[in-house]
Amino acid sequence: MNYSISNHTGHLAFVIGAGPAGMSVIENLSKAGHYVVVLNRDIKFGGLAEYGIFPSKHKMKEGLRKRYRELIARENVEYFGNVPIGNDKVLSFDELRRLQPSVVIFAAGAQGTKSLSVPGESADGVFHAKELVYHYNGLPPFSERTYKVGDHVAVVGIGNVMVDIAHWLIRYRNVRQVTAIARRGPAERKYDEKEIRHVCANIDRAAVLAEFDRIRQMLINGGQNPVAILDQVLGEFTKCEPASSQSRMSFRFLSSPERVLTDAAGRVRALTLQDTRLERQGDNVIARPLGTTYEFPCDSVVFAVGDRVDDRLGLPIKDGIIPTGAGAGREGAPSFQVFDPQSGTALEGVFVTGWCRNASEGLVGIAKRDGDLCSEAVSKYMVARSPIGISQVRERVEKLRALISARQAEAVTKQDIKILESVEREMAQQRGLEEFKFHTNREMLAAIENYQART
Repeated sequence: MNYSISNHTGHLAFVIGAGPAGMSVIENLSKAGHYVVVLNRDIKFGGLAEYGIFPSKHKMKEGLRKRYRELIARENVEYFGNVPIGNDKVLSFDELRRLQPSVVIFAAGAQGTKSLSVPGESADGVFHAKELVYHYNGLPPFSERTYKVGDHVAVVGIGNVMVDIAHWLIRYRNVRQVTAIARRGPAERKYDEKEIRHVCANIDRAAVLAEFDRIRQMLINGGQNPVAILDQVLGEFTKCEPASSQSRMSFRFLSSPERVLTDAAGRVRALTLQDTRLERQGDNVIARPLGTTYEFPCDSVVFAVGDRVDDRLGLPIKDGIIPTGAGAGREGAPSFQVFDPQSGTALEGVFVTGWCRNASEGLVGIAKRDGDLCSEAVSKYMVARSPIGISQVRERVEKLRALISARQAEAVTKQDIKILESVEREMAQQRGLEEFKFHTNREMLAAIENYQART
C-alpha cells in the first residue's frame, strides 16, 4: 500500500484523539488514501490501550502499541501530541473548522466523570475510578498525584473497571479489605469471567455465601433463583491467578449508596447504604429503593460507575451525550455524524466515535469496531463531496502547524514519540524492567530534548 504524502485523494481528515477508536479511523482513512492529521491531548498515542489496560498485561499492551506505531508511521498520517482540543484549550473546535478540512472526527474518549450526586462525595478518601486507573497507568497529571487509600475500600460498581480497581488495591496497595457495592443483584454483574480471575483467589468464599444468605429472599421476591445464581458466580471463580497479597475481597448486593459519612477530620468512615429490590422493566432489571438504610463501615470509597463525555469539546451536548444524526447508511446502523439540536441539522463533516459517542461502552475491541463503523460513515460522506485538492490540503496542514507552533511550543510529533520510546526502552533495560515509563510530561519532553541535543 502506498501512503504517499504527495499522492493522496485530496481529502483532509482531522482526528481528535488517538485511542482504539481513533486509531481505527486513522487506519481506515489513511488506507483509503486520505490525508489524516491526528490531534491528541496526551503526548503518547494509545488512549485507553495505553492508559486504561491493567499494567501487568504487558503482552496485550505491547501488541497494540506495535500496531499503532505502524499506523502513525504512515506517510499520509501526521501526529501532534500534547495538543488538547476544546474550549479554553490549545485549539478550539471552531478554529479547526475554520481551517476547512473535509471532515473532523472526535475520538477523544469519555473524559468527564459520572457522578451519583451522593452527599459527601468530595470527602477525603473518596475517589473516582478513572483517576486511579490513570494514576497507576502513568498518565500525567494523575501519575504525579498521591492517592491515600485506606485499609477497607468500598468500590461502587460491578463491572470490569471495578475488577481493575480491586486488582490494583489487592496487588499493589495490599489493602486489608475490598468490598464491591452493587445497587442490583449478583445476576446483574457486569464483569467478564476472564477479568475476575485476576482477583478471585482473594475473594472470601465464606463472605460470598453469607451475602447470598442475606439477599436470598429478596432475589426470590424479584423472580430469581438464588441457588442457580450462586452456582454461576462461584463457577466463575476458577482458573484464578495466584493470590498476590493477603487482601480479602467481598460483595454487597442490593445496596445503593446514599451518603458518604466522615469523621471529625473529614475522612471517610462509612457509607450509608439503602436496601433495594429488583424490578423487571421489559428486558431490563432495575433496582428500586426500599427506604431502609444502614451504615457500612469503610475508610475509602471508589466510584466505578462509568464516565461521561467531556462537555468542553465545543460540540453540542444533550442529556450528557453528543447527539448524532445520519448513520452509516445501513438500516439499524449506529449514528456517527454530530447533530445540533438547536438548529435541527447535522454538523457538516463532523463525526464522533468510541467512548466519545457512547461513554464507557466496551473495551478496546468494542472501541475499534465503533471506529470501523464510523470510518464507513465518514467514507460515504466524503465520496459524495468534492475533494479539497492536494495543494489545498498541504496549505491547510501548514496553517494548522503554524497555529499549533504559536500556541503550544511543546507539541510533539511522531518523530519525537520514536525518540521517547527509544529512551524509555533503554531505561527499562538499564533497570532490568519489562517496561519503564516517565510519569510526567516534563520528564517526557526533557527526554526528547536531551536525546536531540546529543545527536
